[in-house]
Amino acid sequence: MRIGIFTDTYPPYINGVSTSIQMLENALRKKGHKVFIVTVNPDDMTYKIESNGRIIRIPGIPTGIYDYRLTTLYPIKAVNAIKEWNLDIIHTHTEFGIGTFARVIGKQFDIPVVHTYHTMYEDYVHYITKGYFDGPSKKIVEYLTKFYCDKTIEELIVPTKKTYDLFKEKYKYDRNVHIIPTGIEIERFYKEKMNTEKLESLRNKLNINKDDILVLFVGRIAQEKSVDFLINNHKELVKRNKNCKLLIVGDGPDLEKYKKLAKKNKIESNIIFTGKVAWDEIPLYYNIANIFVTASHTETQGLTVIEAMASSLPVVALNDESFNTTVIDDLTGYLFNNKKEYLNSMYKLVDDKSLRDRMASQGRINSETYSSKYFADRVLSVYKIALKGRPLKKDKSFFSRLKNTIKRGLHGE
Repeated sequence: MRIGIFTDTYPPYINGVSTSIQMLENALRKKGHKVFIVTVNPDDMTYKIESNGRIIRIPGIPTGIYDYRLTTLYPIKAVNAIKEWNLDIIHTHTEFGIGTFARVIGKQFDIPVVHTYHTMYEDYVHYITKGYFDGPSKKIVEYLTKFYCDKTIEELIVPTKKTYDLFKEKYKYDRNVHIIPTGIEIERFYKEKMNTEKLESLRNKLNINKDDILVLFVGRIAQEKSVDFLINNHKELVKRNKNCKLLIVGDGPDLEKYKKLAKKNKIESNIIFTGKVAWDEIPLYYNIANIFVTASHTETQGLTVIEAMASSLPVVALNDESFNTTVIDDLTGYLFNNKKEYLNSMYKLVDDKSLRDRMASQGRINSETYSSKYFADRVLSVYKIALKGRPLKKDKSFFSRLKNTIKRGLHGE
């Protein structure tokens, strides 16, 4: 199958979406499929073709929202290159920019479009409105979401029942919605895969001692991730155990604000901010930690929780639909509804190494269900539904080369 993945975010830009896309791409290739990528050039306003013509990077204008860039709707260079790919299916991972371009391509070349809805946009309206007109803005977001996910695609994929309910119950979406939890390359996070010298070097770099209990958060440092909840409550953990440290891995608009909050709480020596970390180094950070925590309420799935489980970490997570199908309470970790429950869960894990080990072991086992292989199989089944029995296409560039070779032969060249 010849698959075109269209996305606004792709490595080297690192977030949950780009990580899941690269994982899906690798898994599909392992199964023998041809995968092509259309994405944004994150560095400048130039047009690039990479990896022997299978990745197109389109220039985009910075939006001011993190590192996202907005592209033109119909870049001619990209259209000509995509035409040569002769795609069977288009899989979009964004509703705007590159996503709109993908829908135009699908219409022009009669290619079915499958879409994965990654982001609960209503939770991010405040970045644009700054608190003004949130109600009308959310209605606009609802209208645009319904339009992009209903009128312009064949099949819709969502990662959780939380997102499924958004479409079916709130948006009254009357077409197929396939719940497929995003998989990860869980093997990247296995303890036995880690380089012990690199782990020790990282501990030294971060000033982590052998007696420290390291609590880890990985994600964007922004309001919707509720990092302030973790910082404010860490003060109580430090009172109980002065060797308890909070490691916050990631970058974002509120990084400096949270550094000030740590200082205000007089626990700056017990909180470590790493800033941006390279994608291939992330597993090292999981594997020096003892407990993983998240209080985010805006996830569609929460891939970091799966990464933590694959890294053999117990997880303490907000009791949200994004997490409660992944974290099994009192087996792979704890789910909390408020500050009291969070602290009680943390006290248990900080004080009891055998409990941490038991939950870590079970989490590692449960993470297997989120492997990239199973994820790719389920996505492929949706592609087949979207294709509706259409025959698969051939590599047009191969036939062009063959035709030119025959012509040269006939002319004695």
